[in-house]
Amino acid sequence: METSHGARVTSGRRAWWALAGFAVAVVVAAAIGGLGVQGTTDEYASLRQPGWAPPSWLFGPVWSLLYALIAVAGWLVWRRVGFSPALWAWTAQLVLNAIWTPLFFGAGRYGLAFAEIVLMWLAIGLTVLLFSRVSRVAAGLLLPYWAWVTFAAALNLSIWQLNN
Repeated sequence: METSHGARVTSGRRAWWALAGFAVAVVVAAAIGGLGVQGTTDEYASLRQPGWAPPSWLFGPVWSLLYALIAVAGWLVWRRVGFSPALWAWTAQLVLNAIWTPLFFGAGRYGLAFAEIVLMWLAIGLTVLLFSRVSRVAAGLLLPYWAWVTFAAALNLSIWQLNN
């Protein structure tokens, strides 16, 4: 189906299967990020942290919500334009998301993890920009994620400095 502007809109059963596919992609990225990284709660608690660092129990609920928003945002763009440059950016930021946890917790490479999260932040910004050209709603769904990664980058930098 096409809109009056020539954009593709996918509906019906195929659209719902695609949403499930986007959800699976996000779950896989989250799982890859956590593979081989055990004891992150204990490691986080053992680090010298700034006074504004959140408790470890907060990360699970926040990331669960953010991953749902990331999946829906990607799906909304896919419904409009298919697999386009905007979704390549979405894929790149998701890959960078999966890499951060093993760098920070698995390898304890806080400086490298900070450099990587800066790249992720830039990739999210590019994704938001490209999504805004297709769907303002999809771009808006990524704003809490971008804000959280901004906060996480500041926390990563602070932890790196405090534990160096």
